[in-house]
Amino acid sequence: MNQPTGSPGAEAAANRETADWKALRGDVEGIADEAVERGRGFVSAARGHAEEYVERRKGDAAQSVNDLARTVRDSSKTFEDRPNIRAFFDSAAEGLEHLGTQIENKSFSEFYEDAEALARRAPVAVAVATFVTGFVVARFIKSSSMSAVRDYEPREVPVRGGSLGDVPAPGLHRDHGI
Repeated sequence: MNQPTGSPGAEAAANRETADWKALRGDVEGIADEAVERGRGFVSAARGHAEEYVERRKGDAAQSVNDLARTVRDSSKTFEDRPNIRAFFDSAAEGLEHLGTQIENKSFSEFYEDAEALARRAPVAVAVATFVTGFVVARFIKSSSMSAVRDYEPREVPVRGGSLGDVPAPGLHRDHGI
């Protein structure tokens, strides 16, 4: 025979608690879905802004590359008496001109796909290039900060009873003879 295991009040409280947990879970799932949707919207907007920026700036980049190609080609004229060296410079200039044309003609998504394909074909080369770039940037930042420190000329700051130059280094006391 079926006998109740608890009082009707305890059963009602357990049902309310289960209903509360289900409602809370539904609320959390709704919030998570909204966060995911907003994240997708944010990523989509960021990508749109990046594409727009690249489209605006790619003409300038192509012009810079073409100017560099022209400079390389002009510098090859100094090697007229050395055809091998001149051929090297001309080849480099042609490569730069080709790159400038590609920059003008490709869209942001095509650049992204090319970069992704390169990363898949040669991941070690991409990793090494990334490391070298990071190293060069770090050295540049370090040298820039060191030159900023060297350019700083300390001034005598007045301190009660003398100047800051009269203050001993931390941990040293005047009574130690320093």
